[in-house]
Amino acid sequence: MKRCDWCLKNDLYIDYHDTEWGVPLHDDQLLFEFLLLEGVQAGLSWLTVLRKRENYRLAYDNFDPIKVAAYDDAKMQELLQNEGIIRNRLKVAASVNNARRFLEVQQEFGSFDKYIWGFVDFKPIVNHFEKLEELPARTELSDQISKDMKKRGFKFVGSTIVYAHMQATGMVNDHLVSCFRHAELDGVL
Repeated sequence: MKRCDWCLKNDLYIDYHDTEWGVPLHDDQLLFEFLLLEGVQAGLSWLTVLRKRENYRLAYDNFDPIKVAAYDDAKMQELLQNEGIIRNRLKVAASVNNARRFLEVQQEFGSFDKYIWGFVDFKPIVNHFEKLEELPARTELSDQISKDMKKRGFKFVGSTIVYAHMQATGMVNDHLVSCFRHAELDGVL
């Protein structure tokens, strides 16, 4: 079975690739999870974050944006002492800030799903890349989304992070055309 080359180094990566990456996500809590994880990944490998994902799930109340938005300074200090997560003060503060902005977007649009998927007219962009080197790190669309999110007060949402979020949540299908998942996800909304 042919897979995208980037996932072949590790069983955790392979499982993530085969079951999650590029699958269109419309559940707000899962979208928040990926937003939080993509933000903490900045400057690190995604594998590092995947290895800590369960620790994040425990530390961040199962990625419940309502609970995370209510975190106070004491809770943020507790997170900074948690050796199971990435203990970066700016990233911890951004995760709480982003939960608050996430709730504002839900209030305005009815759901974060409606907001974020509106940028792609509610259907995934299906790319047809043959080589890993062809995958972009950012696009004009991720630039646009990043700019809008920053205007709304989100942090750690640069264009590269936004594009990674789009890939992870299936807003774009960036599986290589030779990968079995490309065809499986083509047409999935």
